[in-house]
Amino acid sequence: MATPGIQNGGVSVIASAPTVAPVDPNGRSAATLRLSSPIRIFLFFHKAIRAELDGLHRTALALATNGSGGDIKQLTEKCHFLRSIYKHHCNAEDEVIFPALDIRVKNVARTYSLEHEGESVLFDQLFTLLGNDMENEESYKRELASCTGALQTSICQHMSKEEEQVFPLLSEKFSFEEQASLVWQFLCSIPVNMMAEFLPWLSSSISPDERQDMRKCLHRIIPDERLLQQIIFNWMDGVKICNKRKRSEDDPRLSSSSHASPSTNERDLLTSDCSATRSSQYHPVDDILHWHKAIQKELIDIAEAARSIKFTGDFSDLSAFNRRLQFIAEVCIFHSIAEDKVIFPAVEMSFVEEHAEEESEFDKFRCLIESIESAGANSCVEFYAELCSQADHIMETVKKHFLNEEKLVLPLARKHFNPERQRELLYQSLCVMPLRLIECVLPWLVGSLSEEEARCFLCNMHMAAPASDTALVTLFSGWACKGYPREICLSSSAIGCCPVKEIEETQEHSARSCRNCACARSFRATCGQTCEKTIDQGNLVCSVENNSCNFSKTESPKASNQSCCVPGLGVNSNSLGMSSLAAAKSLRSLSFGPSAPSLNSSLFNWETDNSSTIRGHTSRPIDNIFKFHKAIRKDLEFLDIESGKLGDCNETFLRQFTGRFRLLWGLYRAHSNAEDDIVFPALESKETLHNVSHSYTLDHKQEEELFEDISSALAELSQLHENLSAETTSCNLLGSLSCIDRVKKYNELATKIQGMCKSIKVTLDHHVLREEVELWPLFDRHFSVEEQDKLVGRIIGTTGAEVLQSMLPWVTSALTQEEQNKMMNTWKHATKNTMFSEWLDEWWGGTPAASSEASTSENSISQEIDAHESLDQSDHTFKPGWKDIFRMNQNELESEIRKVSRDPTLDPRRKAYLIQNLMTSRWIASQQKFSQSRSSKADDDKDLLGRTPSYRDPEKKIFGCEHYKRNCKLRAACCGKLFACRFCHDEVSDHSMDRKATSEMLCMSCLQIQPVGPVCTTPSCNGLSMAKYYCSSCKFFDDERDVYHCPSCNLCRVGKGLGIDFFHCMTCNCCLGMKLVDHKCREKGLETNCPICCDFLFTSSTAVRALPCGHYMHSACFQAYACTHYSCPICSKSMGDMSVYFGMLDALMASEVLPEEYRDGCQDILCNDCDRKGTAPFHWLYHKCGICGSYNTRVIKVDRDNCST
Repeated sequence: MATPGIQNGGVSVIASAPTVAPVDPNGRSAATLRLSSPIRIFLFFHKAIRAELDGLHRTALALATNGSGGDIKQLTEKCHFLRSIYKHHCNAEDEVIFPALDIRVKNVARTYSLEHEGESVLFDQLFTLLGNDMENEESYKRELASCTGALQTSICQHMSKEEEQVFPLLSEKFSFEEQASLVWQFLCSIPVNMMAEFLPWLSSSISPDERQDMRKCLHRIIPDERLLQQIIFNWMDGVKICNKRKRSEDDPRLSSSSHASPSTNERDLLTSDCSATRSSQYHPVDDILHWHKAIQKELIDIAEAARSIKFTGDFSDLSAFNRRLQFIAEVCIFHSIAEDKVIFPAVEMSFVEEHAEEESEFDKFRCLIESIESAGANSCVEFYAELCSQADHIMETVKKHFLNEEKLVLPLARKHFNPERQRELLYQSLCVMPLRLIECVLPWLVGSLSEEEARCFLCNMHMAAPASDTALVTLFSGWACKGYPREICLSSSAIGCCPVKEIEETQEHSARSCRNCACARSFRATCGQTCEKTIDQGNLVCSVENNSCNFSKTESPKASNQSCCVPGLGVNSNSLGMSSLAAAKSLRSLSFGPSAPSLNSSLFNWETDNSSTIRGHTSRPIDNIFKFHKAIRKDLEFLDIESGKLGDCNETFLRQFTGRFRLLWGLYRAHSNAEDDIVFPALESKETLHNVSHSYTLDHKQEEELFEDISSALAELSQLHENLSAETTSCNLLGSLSCIDRVKKYNELATKIQGMCKSIKVTLDHHVLREEVELWPLFDRHFSVEEQDKLVGRIIGTTGAEVLQSMLPWVTSALTQEEQNKMMNTWKHATKNTMFSEWLDEWWGGTPAASSEASTSENSISQEIDAHESLDQSDHTFKPGWKDIFRMNQNELESEIRKVSRDPTLDPRRKAYLIQNLMTSRWIASQQKFSQSRSSKADDDKDLLGRTPSYRDPEKKIFGCEHYKRNCKLRAACCGKLFACRFCHDEVSDHSMDRKATSEMLCMSCLQIQPVGPVCTTPSCNGLSMAKYYCSSCKFFDDERDVYHCPSCNLCRVGKGLGIDFFHCMTCNCCLGMKLVDHKCREKGLETNCPICCDFLFTSSTAVRALPCGHYMHSACFQAYACTHYSCPICSKSMGDMSVYFGMLDALMASEVLPEEYRDGCQDILCNDCDRKGTAPFHWLYHKCGICGSYNTRVIKVDRDNCST
């Protein structure tokens, strides 16, 4: 439990210093004791909010599916209540919980604050929809149900993430006392009027057992002060208090209760006492003038302090000056909120623009002070002058605003409201503030009043307070007395008795049991009719470090013992390391409705603005990852709009909608997997960015569940649509009830899917927006361009060709031509060592040239491709046809060979291929011409060579060949013959088969030649599949193994796929197993021959093994070579861990005795493993490196002299 202690005449919660949770007798830490943790109270809040959201959505669904099943007015009231409750809950988290957590655990809190802002936007959209005059339209009701469903999904996901990430961190990083202090500060940061609604609602939303647990939890959280506990539990039992109040009003005998409202006679007495001290023209609403005077006085003092800083140049106390500014800004904003919510609606007036201007001016002033603080000693004179100018400007702005209010608002309030109503408005406006601010504001305000004004102020407050607020107004009176600088107890003079005496009477029985308690001694010592206080009012500020009132200059030593003794809140966050900059951040949205401050306001943002102009920055490689967000938003917009048509759609529309949804789902899954597996780990690898991505990983899991739910609902809707279509005729004739029920069920399910689509749109919209705001700028600050290029390459290297073929058109369709060019340039640069560009050209037919300037054309993608193809046809690179080659003489042919040899743009492998073909072009051309003439004749011949089936297993009649199992033969483009595979062709031909040039195939079932494809097009075969796997790029079929096409290799390889069991390394330009992610890269390491068998490794169909040094060889060659060698045949480094073998050599060398003439000899050696030179004792075979201990060495010099080592 929290330890009580005296602070400023009240009680403070003293949090323990260690961050390690205490251990109970059983050895378990407090973090594991969830039932006893103060943080558990937040779970009750979440349960109540979920229940409220569910009720709201049910009401909206009833309204959408049944015209008589709901009421717009009831729905609007539920929305207003939920927004009020949830918004203040979020503000208290932003002000208290998240700043404290950010001190202990970095990079967690900001994401959740951003989510709060997104949820606020959702509420705004919902109220905009509720304000439309379309209540009777069916589409309007369905849209309303969708919006409430999206709100429910968003908030429930947010709370689930808090329960999974934030609450465990709070339990782990904060001791029990610190947790209790945080929760108490949380409660003290909620406005008083909302606490009176919040706690009764919370109490009624949970089970009786949970309510009992909550009361026990609150007993441990609230400071051990009877008055504070009485106030909180009165709020929690708000319904009973109201009932008690009603009974006391009906029964005069109950009005004598010690905590009842003043009786009629007492009210008359208080009124007469107050009126006797004021003129006959006095109106209670004139107390607003006290606020105006106090605020203006404080602003004048701040302006004078600014000028003093300018003239003296003393910036040593600039932080204290900033704290004073924050305090008065907070007072001004809450005063504005109170006016907007209480005073102005009563007189039907508004000062929204003036309040927004004040907020903006305070924001500018705060930014200026922070600039001066950051500049330090280098601050220039212009800063000082601007500081004074801004202070004067704020003072003039506020003064002008107050003057307008006094001329326009107060006369109306005096005229239209009786004194009792005026007092109620003032009291309600005070209760708009939270307790922690009222504790500081009341002494500050009362200290600026005369004795007569102060008495009337307290008198009005007591008269306006309802019966249930007796304890609360007593606390307010005690706090107010602490600020008055004369030796007079204002409470005694104002209400006829000292509130301390009343407290003592109610606590008399408990005082005996705690006679040694510091609080009890303080109560007895300070109970009297006088309160001696000497406070310099001009220096009262609210300390933002400990959220308690701090009197900075003149304070009498005996003031702390003579103040009116009501307990303080004790909200002390010093030991938690919290900053209260979040406090004013949350203020900007405390008020809702037309007068609500803008969500984009940055008043006292506790998070720094990382990059407000990211979109204007130079394009970076990583930006292309976030370009996917644009395409995602486009498809989400489609789903949101088109889902509204599912209620009365045909089968074609439903099929198209489902297909579009599944495309988005698949591509978003690929995008989120790339983030989870590559991008987020890269962020977490930076020491300062730990935990920054955990929240987004949780988002991906929740979004995957949403996609699965929508998919299941669409499948059910399709089944219902199919059944309804089949029964349409019978339903029209018979009018059966079952058909009507199915139609109703179909409409309800269509409405549900529309809401789910709205939910996924809202969820993903907010998710990608938070990524762009929080994560995107981090890459610019923490990653170089080369590192970003590597990340992009890794993403492409783990994305399969099929996914890219779907993804590229999808992404580019949402981008401008300039954005397309930039994205393609980045992708080509990241894959420059690979065949990716070649695959892209083959599949897509061409892409914008990497060196081309940014195009401003609005042409479509297909037009750009056509232009690129025409450009290729006129390219200077030699690309002749066979007929052209056949007509060339020898000189022309040699000229073209030299042109290709000098072309620097060609890849060396491609250049060698072209030169070889040009040198043998005459023979190839003659063979081509001959084969074409033969094939033209053979087309009409039914006995075409090879037009018979071949078998993988002749006994079982399984089609294929010794190399592959497949149901077709390929017609070679070079010779026109039919072969089961290219290996079968090459074994019996004097030339190689270009399988990518294949255009025709033979189905071995029907023996019909047809265009190459995955299935037989002959009707008799009924769509027979040619193989389980078919690659349209390589014209490759395989019916046995798992095969994938790597776009960076531009080849088909054996494996489950990129990102599953293989990835493509952009530096090595080869596919490697996922376990080799951390390997030694060697540029284009696979584009070489095997050092053992000399076959080209890149296109080899047999397994390849990577050596630790970065070189490669066939696995079979490695097995044979390793029988007699242990060093790489290329670089001579060891091919594995040789420690056991080297240990055996150590034992051998120790047992071996050399002849005496060689025993002291020494040799200079070079170690092949560590690449260092050294010396070793003479030996004719083994020489150990003295640095790394390896025997993989070579002798570079023989020295017969004595060896010194």
